[in-house]
Amino acid sequence: MYLEIILLAVIAGVLAVRLYSVLGKRTGHEQQVAKPAEERLGMGAPPRQTPEVQPEPSSLADSIIEPPARAGVRAVVAAEPGFDVARFLDGAREAYRMVLEAYWKGDAKELGWLVSDDVGSSFAAAIAEREAAGHRLDNRLIAIERATIANAVVEGRIARITVRFDADIAAVTRDAEDHVVAGSMTDAVQTHDMWTFERTLRAADPNWTLVDTDEAA
Repeated sequence: MYLEIILLAVIAGVLAVRLYSVLGKRTGHEQQVAKPAEERLGMGAPPRQTPEVQPEPSSLADSIIEPPARAGVRAVVAAEPGFDVARFLDGAREAYRMVLEAYWKGDAKELGWLVSDDVGSSFAAAIAEREAAGHRLDNRLIAIERATIANAVVEGRIARITVRFDADIAAVTRDAEDHVVAGSMTDAVQTHDMWTFERTLRAADPNWTLVDTDEAA
């Protein structure tokens, strides 16, 4: 019994650290750390002379922030100057991978750490339907070709940022006997998704939560 409690505590701690490293903001003095399980994003930020959207060249910012989203991103930065656009998108890419892989594996518990209750319920229902049919997904994320901020809004202290993902996915559905019933591992499928992340600005919790998923046009 005590061993089970210790194992559960360790698992919860690891998942919390992974989620903490997925989306957030930087301190302005962050170290270059590649390991996702380490604390990559700080809680505070030194004051800037002007709350510009990007510390990068404007051409780079223009390539990752679509025109309809620029005013909203400026509003996010004005409300929380430590917000970093490029770092957010790096985290969004990692969240995209983590959520898809958890869904493909049918891991509803891990999804619960990454998404809102509504999104988690939708994923759980799809997983249950898949299992009832005796099917499993043998999918693989080949590449995220592009991730851009398509929309951003601030309502009070709540920020919502929608990211467009253009990705290549090898998608295969297998039955209980491991026979392929749909898809192919040799032909990647181009997918276009719009995922919306939400966070309370200037809150102690640095995490962004996935609150909506949709297909992009």
